[in-house]
Amino acid sequence: MNTKLHAVCDGEGRPIAMCLTAGQVSDHIGAKILYPALPDGGSATMIADKGYDSDEYRDALKAKDIKSCIPPRKGRKSPASFCKTQYKQRHKIENMFGRLKDWRRIATRYDRRADIFMAAITIAAIVIWWIQ
Repeated sequence: MNTKLHAVCDGEGRPIAMCLTAGQVSDHIGAKILYPALPDGGSATMIADKGYDSDEYRDALKAKDIKSCIPPRKGRKSPASFCKTQYKQRHKIENMFGRLKDWRRIATRYDRRADIFMAAITIAAIVIWWIQ
């Protein structure tokens, strides 16, 4: 039993939107689920890892006027460019996941049911917002 948590966070590393998918599901599915929760345009930038690299997702971000900073996958025929300096800000989302895993219940996945596990993650996210 494994699951993947997909999250969108703000510039300070606080969670805005989250969804849970099965562990074997592609990151593109989680990206499609969270796409409607993304803010519209402005100075927003999507910083994501290689799992979210696809032309379809980049085009969808461009349609919402969101800049993308996603490194290309290794075997890609026409790799897209990204700003390595800006990509270093991805540590904020990694720190958010680390703060969520400070909660033992989340880190060890005590809950067998996905809805109860997501409820525990939501409570932890609320506390993260409250503390920061």
